[in-house]
Amino acid sequence: MRYRITHRTDYSYAQPIIRGYNEARLAPRNTAVQSVHSHGVTIYPAPAYRAERVDFFGNGVLHFAMQHPHSQLTVTAVSEVELLQGAADQQLANGMAWEQAATATRGDCSPNGLDARQYLLASPQVPLSDEALAYAQSSFPPGRTVTDAVADLMGRIHQEFAYDPTATTVSTPIDRVFRDRRGVCQDFAHLAIACVRSMGIAARYVSGYLETLPPPGQQKLQGADASHAWFAVYDPSLGWIDYDPTNNVVPMDQHITTAWGRDYGDISPLKGVIFGGSGGQRSHVAVDVERLTEC
Repeated sequence: MRYRITHRTDYSYAQPIIRGYNEARLAPRNTAVQSVHSHGVTIYPAPAYRAERVDFFGNGVLHFAMQHPHSQLTVTAVSEVELLQGAADQQLANGMAWEQAATATRGDCSPNGLDARQYLLASPQVPLSDEALAYAQSSFPPGRTVTDAVADLMGRIHQEFAYDPTATTVSTPIDRVFRDRRGVCQDFAHLAIACVRSMGIAARYVSGYLETLPPPGQQKLQGADASHAWFAVYDPSLGWIDYDPTNNVVPMDQHITTAWGRDYGDISPLKGVIFGGSGGQRSHVAVDVERLTEC
């Protein structure tokens, strides 16, 4: 599958902003199952400075600075990406028992193993807790494979937690999500990561896009898609495997990966600081994922 992704963010300010310093993680990653054909970001008004780097987790980051007064800011990223169909199916054929995977990860000093071990630890938005451990344990009976255990956990979260865009914000803690049993994709990814890490399995937060299809007979609306989040789990015998608890699926040919890190705070699509102005700001995000061809 080949897709064109357009991600547009509009900010408007009640009073002009004097300066702004921002960073964006909007560039899709090249992976074993995803190839980026093109990517570009336009910024209006034009920034005084822009530069690119790769962050600690290997994500592409765009820095830009606004150094003149402005009342609006628009950031538009356009990318073309090709996904390889069926790659996830091949990975899920076999795997380690979860206890074996936990032991192997803790003792793995290879480059891949050392990278995975950082995802065993608590992170700012994913603290480890007795509640997460207790919730996870029924999905991880002795001898169960990592893939079967995590698939079961994903299914339980999908069934037992309601999708509700009004219930949480980007800063809502996991304990409130546990209490209210509702949230959005970011919350469900954080929740799953807390559970998996509590069992000694490495898990990371993944951001990107999901192609959404219109109801039969209706035309797809521009901007109807949205940024999405899911999580990935490390099995030393298989590598990293993605899981989407919001939709209870293993991502294959409709999930486009942009970035990964310990939690949302590491890889928010657009963030920064502003100086001057008053009265607050408004923002609007529109994403369109357009299928181009079947490769």
